[in-house]
Amino acid sequence: MSHIRPSRSRAESSADDLTSTDPWRGDGEVASPGLTAASRVPVGTRLLTPDLVLDRLTSGPQRADRVTHVEHVPARAGRTVEWPTWVPDTVLERLAGNGIHRPWTHQASAAQLARDGQHVVLATGTASGKSLGYLLPVLSDILTGPDAGTARRRGATALYLSPTKALAADQFRAVSALAGADALATTCDGDSSWDERDWARDYAAYVLTNPDMLHRSVLPAHSRWARFLGSLRYVVVDECHHYRGVFGSHVAQVLRRLRRIVAHYGADPTFVLASATVSDPAVSASRLTGLPVRAVTDDASPHGGLSFALWEPPFTRLTGEAGAPVRRSATAETADLLADLVADGVRTVAFIRSRRGAEVVAVQAREHLADVSEELVDRVAAYRAGYLPEERRALEQALQDKRLLGVAATNALELGVDIAGLDAVLVAGYPGTRASLWQQAGRAGRQGQGALAVFVARDDPLDTYLVQHPEAVFGPPVEATVLDPDNPYVVKPHVAAAAAELPITDADLDRFGPSATDALRDLEAEGMVRQRPTGWFWTRRDRACDLADIRSVDGRQVRLVEASTGRLLGTVDAGAAHTSVHDGAVYLHQGQTYVVDRLDLEAAVSLVERGSPDYTTTAREVTDIEVVQSERSESWGPATLDFGVVKVENRVVGYLRRQLVSGEVLGEVPLDLPPRSLHTRAVWWTVSAEQLAAADLARDQVAGAAHAAEHAAIGLLPLFATCDRWDVGGVSTALHSDTGRMTVFVYDGHPGGAGFAERGFTAAAAWLRATRNAIAACHCAEGCPSCVHSPKCGNGNNPLDKSGAVRLLDVLLAGAPHATPPAEGDDGT
Repeated sequence: MSHIRPSRSRAESSADDLTSTDPWRGDGEVASPGLTAASRVPVGTRLLTPDLVLDRLTSGPQRADRVTHVEHVPARAGRTVEWPTWVPDTVLERLAGNGIHRPWTHQASAAQLARDGQHVVLATGTASGKSLGYLLPVLSDILTGPDAGTARRRGATALYLSPTKALAADQFRAVSALAGADALATTCDGDSSWDERDWARDYAAYVLTNPDMLHRSVLPAHSRWARFLGSLRYVVVDECHHYRGVFGSHVAQVLRRLRRIVAHYGADPTFVLASATVSDPAVSASRLTGLPVRAVTDDASPHGGLSFALWEPPFTRLTGEAGAPVRRSATAETADLLADLVADGVRTVAFIRSRRGAEVVAVQAREHLADVSEELVDRVAAYRAGYLPEERRALEQALQDKRLLGVAATNALELGVDIAGLDAVLVAGYPGTRASLWQQAGRAGRQGQGALAVFVARDDPLDTYLVQHPEAVFGPPVEATVLDPDNPYVVKPHVAAAAAELPITDADLDRFGPSATDALRDLEAEGMVRQRPTGWFWTRRDRACDLADIRSVDGRQVRLVEASTGRLLGTVDAGAAHTSVHDGAVYLHQGQTYVVDRLDLEAAVSLVERGSPDYTTTAREVTDIEVVQSERSESWGPATLDFGVVKVENRVVGYLRRQLVSGEVLGEVPLDLPPRSLHTRAVWWTVSAEQLAAADLARDQVAGAAHAAEHAAIGLLPLFATCDRWDVGGVSTALHSDTGRMTVFVYDGHPGGAGFAERGFTAAAAWLRATRNAIAACHCAEGCPSCVHSPKCGNGNNPLDKSGAVRLLDVLLAGAPHATPPAEGDDGT
C-alpha cells in the first residue's frame, strides 16, 4: 500500500507543511488531498524544500532504511561571456527578443570552434543549452547569406540529425521561435508528405531529419539534393551518445557515406555534435564521424540545487529460483512514491523502462490516490511513445500548465520534450547509461529552483551496485559511448549502398574502414557489384540501401501479425525473434500487450493476439562457445585476459513467467527451438589451478563460482559500456577445451560484435573489481537477482556459489592493474 498519510493527519498539519503548486517557492494556494477544493488554505511562508519532501517520503515504517545515500548537488551560478564578434546583429536581436542576452561560456566555445571549421562535440549536462552552441554558427550563416530570407536558397545550408522524429520536431519548433520563417527550416522524415519533401530539397536552408531518412531517402537520391548538399556548411548530430552499439555502428557508416557524397558536390561541412556527459566524448565522436573532433566539456550553465536519493526496495516474503529472496519491484515502489508526491502537490515525472510498466505505475498511483481524494486521481497520467501525436501534446501541455501533477513516462519524454520546472523525478531502474540517468534526473528543477530526484533500484546486480556505491553515480563518468564502425557485418551493406550512390574508387576504401575491401570482394562474388576501370559499380535493379536496416545488424526481419485480423503490426530482428516473440511470449507493441500464439521461423512470421496477462515472460538460453582467434591478450600474474573472435551456438530452451507487479516466478515453460550460430567478439579470462586452490575452491565448487561471477559481470558491464545486459551473453566453464583452464566469456550478442566486449577488455580491471564488490555488498546469503542470479540463464541459475565467486575474483584481481585488497570481512558471505 502506498505510504500516504490519511486525511485526518492532513487536516491537522500546519499550513507550513502544506504545499503549493510550486512547492519550492511556496507561492499560491493548495488543496490538501484530504480536503475538498472549496476548503483550500493559503500556503505559509515556509518553503517545502526537496529535503523536506524526502523526509516526508521516508517517514513511514521502514521507509528510511530504503535510502542508501543522498547526494546534495549544490546550486551553481552560470558563467557568461560576450557574444562572438562574428554573430550578426540580426541574430543578436532575435536572441534578445527571446530573452537570451549573453551565452554561457561553453556555448560560445563550441560555437567558435565550429565557426573556425573545427569539428566539435559539446558534452555538457541536461538543460545546459547545448542547442545554442550549434545554432549560433548555423543561423549566423543562414540568416546572413546572399539569399537570406528568400526562397532561392543558394547560400549556406545545414543538416540536423537526431535519433528520434520527436526530437527533430521539437528542435524545429525552437528554431522557428528563434528565427522565424527566415531560417528556411523544415523537418523531413517518414511522416513528411511528398510536397514537404520537395520543398525541403529545393528551398530549405536547414533540414532537420534522422539517420534513417538520410540512409534510405536522401543519399540514394543525392542527385536530387545536389543544390542542398553542395552548399552544406554544417552537420549537426544531436544526442550523439544515443548512437551506440549496432545502431551507432550503422550511423557511423551512414555519416561516412554522407561525407563522400557532399565531397562529390564540392562541400566540406563542419560536424557539430551534442552529447550528454560521458567518458572520452571526443574519442566517441571521432569514431562516429571518422573525423578528428575537439570536445567542450566545461559546463557553465546554472542549475538549482538537487537532492538526489538512492533508494533500494526491501526484500519481500516471496522467493525466486532455488528459494532466492526477491526484493519488492521497482515498479510497485515507484507507484507508491509517485502517489505520495502527488498527494503532497509535488509535480513529478516517474521514468519507467517499459511502456507497460509506465501504464502499471500510473494505474497503481491513481488507485492509491483514490483512497485520499478523488480529485487527485485525474492528475496522474501515463506518457509513452505509442500515443498519437495529439495525445502526447495534450499530456505535455497538461503537465506544463499544472493540470497534471504526476506522469509515469518511458524515455519518450526524455528526448525532445521541453518540460520545465518539475519539482521531482523518480527513475525506476537504471535506464541503461549514466548519461540517461542524469538526463532524466535533470528534468527536475529546470527553471533554477531546487529539486528532488530518486533512483529506485531494480532487483538487478547493476542497480544494486549503484545504490551501494554512490561514487559510481556521482563521481567522474566511467562509461563510454561504444560502437564499432569497422564491424564487417555492418560495413558490407553500406559499401553496397555507397556503390549504388557513386562508383567506389580505391581512394574511398579507407573511408569505410579496413574491412571494406573484403566486403567488395564478397559483394562481387554474390553478383551485386562489378569492378570497372573507374571503380566498383552496383549491378542490381533493386535498392542497395535496403540491404541494411540501421537499427539491426543483418537486416532480416520477422513479421508480427495479428492472427485474428491478419494485420501487420511491425517487425523484430530475426536474431531477437527466438527470445522475444517465441510461442507464449508476452510482447509489447506501441503500448499494447500481445501474446504470441506461434512463431513460424520458416515463414518469418510470429502470430500474436491482444491480451492482458498479469505476467511477463523471459526467455532462457543455453550456450556453447569456441575460440576462433585471440586478437589481444594480457597476463594478470598467472591469470590471463583476452579479447578476440569467437563462435557462439545458443538455443532457447524455455521461458519464465513472472508476476507483473511483484516479480514472483510463476513457472517455467519449455520450448523446442533450433540452435543459432553467431560469429562475434568476446572478452574472456582464465585462472590457473594454483589460483583456484588459493581461492579455496574445491573441484566441485569451481563451476558454481565461475557461473556466479559470469552473471554478475554481465550485469555490471553496462556501467562501463553503453549497453543493456541483453546486448551481451556469457559462458562459464570449469575447464574449457580451447584454453585448458577455468574460463569465463562475455560476448557481444550481435554478428561481428558491437564494441561492448572490447570495452570490457579495455576497462577489465575496473569492471571486474566492480563486479566483485557488487556481489560482496549484496545482503543475501547465497545469491539472489540483485547479485548473481540471471533472468535469462538456461541452466535455471544452477549451480551458483556467491561467496566462491568473490574469492575467485579476488585471486583474479590480485594480478590486475591497480589492484586493491578487499576490506577485512568483505567476502560476500
